[in-house]
Amino acid sequence: MIQKAIVCPYCAGKDVVRRGLRKKKYETAQLYLCNACQKTFTGQKVKGKSFPLRVIFEGLSLYNTGYSLEESCRRLKEQFGLDIKASTLSDWIKEFEPLCRYSRLRPYGLKLYSPNQVIQTAHLFHRQVYDFSVHRAKLALLLQEYKNNKFDNLREFLEAIQNECPHQFFQDGARSSEQKAEFDLNEVRISEKKNFACRLAELALQAVNDNKERHKALQRFMLCNDSVTVAVEVPVYMDDLDVMHMQEELGFKIPIKLDKVLTGHIDILQIRNGAVHILDYKPNASAGKKAAAVTQLTIYALALSRLTGLRLFDFKCAWFDENAYYEFFPLHVVYKLRDKAKKEDPSQMKMEFKDVLQTNL
Repeated sequence: MIQKAIVCPYCAGKDVVRRGLRKKKYETAQLYLCNACQKTFTGQKVKGKSFPLRVIFEGLSLYNTGYSLEESCRRLKEQFGLDIKASTLSDWIKEFEPLCRYSRLRPYGLKLYSPNQVIQTAHLFHRQVYDFSVHRAKLALLLQEYKNNKFDNLREFLEAIQNECPHQFFQDGARSSEQKAEFDLNEVRISEKKNFACRLAELALQAVNDNKERHKALQRFMLCNDSVTVAVEVPVYMDDLDVMHMQEELGFKIPIKLDKVLTGHIDILQIRNGAVHILDYKPNASAGKKAAAVTQLTIYALALSRLTGLRLFDFKCAWFDENAYYEFFPLHVVYKLRDKAKKEDPSQMKMEFKDVLQTNL
């Protein structure tokens, strides 16, 4: 059986095995056989393309970053050794424009930054290499919207952390993805849907054959081409003093005891609809590891809230793959409205006082 989750496009069967290769003009495509219906297919849903999808998607990313058609084609030739006409790239841009929605913001972004300044990347050597990248033009344009202008602290943090990241914390600290915490998931509503992030993942990951490159390819595609992703691989951290403050001052229930700094890297950071969205791409998102995903993303939200000074109320978290998107409010994980109402409800207080009197009598 293959490692990557390939589903038969004819019968939706999952009993799929490799069956040889098909040579195309510029690439060799992997063929698959469905044991259920005995039909052969490739893993790509985008059909009829002479050029490899990775070339097409890189062309889209270069153009939407701000390079001209001609300059994008020149860079593609340098990278892949293929001669691509500007008219061909233009056709690709028009074809995928419904999904690559940054195209409507592109002219305004170019007024703020030149193409080589639009995306700023820092290579972070934190046990492994993380390419922390910020789309400066998109971030500036989104913060101009009235419902998003309260997130200017986020922009300041993303700018500062590139030069002032405490790298030693990430070398010696604990990892959020490995943290075991028993958060109370009562009253936590996890909404399942298939949204734009799923559609982008379904498109972009068709060009990736190496499972180890899936995260990086998806992050680059979303950062360059969608209209809401402002940063990827964002480093965050918090220590025991942060946890103590949130417990004592904010009344959060955080079942974590730290003896070292807790660190992590946010896969995808978005600003949309007046909220900060923390996203984590997880293959086979519906596999049932709900508690682990909620714990990891809640820690990310708590850390980013402390680092930026933004309210946890303004954060949403989600994990997703090509087929499903699971979203929740991290505030509901650590702060229970029912407990607060119980404390503030006068009738409840009278009942408790009456019980005390009866006990004493």
